[in-house]
Amino acid sequence: MTDALAHNAHESHAGRQWLWLLLAGLALVAIGNFVLRGEGWLRGALLGVGGLMVVFASSEMMIKAVDGYARRRGMNAFVAGTMAGLSSNIPELVMLAFVLMATPRVGFIVTVLTLHVGAAAFGLYCGLLPRDVKGDASLPRPLVSLSTDLYAAAAGVFFSLGVIMLLMKAFAVRGGAAALNTTDLYVFGGVLLAIQAVATTRLVKRFSGSHAPESPEDVPLDTAPADLMPVAAITAFGVGGLLLSVIGGHAVGEFADILVHRLEAAGYSEMFGGIVLSLFSASGAFIMIGTAHLQKKYSIAMANASGGITQVPFLVLPAAMILLAAFTQTGVIPAVDGGNGVIPIDIHTTSAILLGFPSMLVLWKAVQDDGKVNWLETSTMIAIFLLVIYLLIAHG
Repeated sequence: MTDALAHNAHESHAGRQWLWLLLAGLALVAIGNFVLRGEGWLRGALLGVGGLMVVFASSEMMIKAVDGYARRRGMNAFVAGTMAGLSSNIPELVMLAFVLMATPRVGFIVTVLTLHVGAAAFGLYCGLLPRDVKGDASLPRPLVSLSTDLYAAAAGVFFSLGVIMLLMKAFAVRGGAAALNTTDLYVFGGVLLAIQAVATTRLVKRFSGSHAPESPEDVPLDTAPADLMPVAAITAFGVGGLLLSVIGGHAVGEFADILVHRLEAAGYSEMFGGIVLSLFSASGAFIMIGTAHLQKKYSIAMANASGGITQVPFLVLPAAMILLAAFTQTGVIPAVDGGNGVIPIDIHTTSAILLGFPSMLVLWKAVQDDGKVNWLETSTMIAIFLLVIYLLIAHG
């Protein structure tokens, strides 16, 4: 009885937290839009922080909707965490759309850099997991069985796409600048989204039913009738989260535009602004991972940490490609070569794509060999991220 009361009190406190976060974010966005003018740092900071708070609150609403659905279906913790991570991308994709409209090229670079940030977050979080006497941290069985395949596929995607971009740049025969056009982006985006659809379908079919848990936290979610969320509430949280994400996404898009212009005016490179923006946009995922870890829900935290990596090449990046192609065709953003070119092939865009290959390769090898992560593999993942960031800033 005491445990139930404590659980209810915790849920009530968590509910108040995201609600207060939403109200504070809306207030900051309102001040940035209606009180301040221009492109000063203060207005940019208010729009960025406020918009991110609104997006994070809307992500919490989407997660509540998916969590309610997962409980009604009796999914286990890892699958529920993965599905919640997928749903949290909906507000972030809305936010990304506004960033792409404001700064298309930087928005594309930020999308790819989010992969490197996610890989670093995964490595850092592996350092916090409980370890055995040998110093190894065991990983959830669904992650080892399916996510490693996605890591390998992502490594192949980034290597192939990066090499293709290099070849297009080296052997360009047309008069205009080398660029990925709308057709290229529709094809790439569609193929990558198909991989995500297959992976999600296999995850649900293989691991959402009843099975013997591989670890104490890999257990079915509590499906007591008193804890089941009504269908109407699930729908309300989903629709409300989507609408609020539009408000937060628009504010973050304005912040991105201000940030890029101000950093360029101060003499910083475009890549530096992209890295700052990618760290800023990934902060919500860091908070969700930390919150789940503090509650000792390691499978849910690990699902979000791994999902932050696998969902970039197979959900976020293809969505960005399709959005950029659609925005170019509809005239929302101008073509880079006066025709149908969308993403220019230069050192910034190519290096961001190509350097995703070593990160994914190391991550795949670290997880797939024994289903555990040791201290050497943890430090290697973090070192690769730091090297990539250094190379992008120093030479990108």
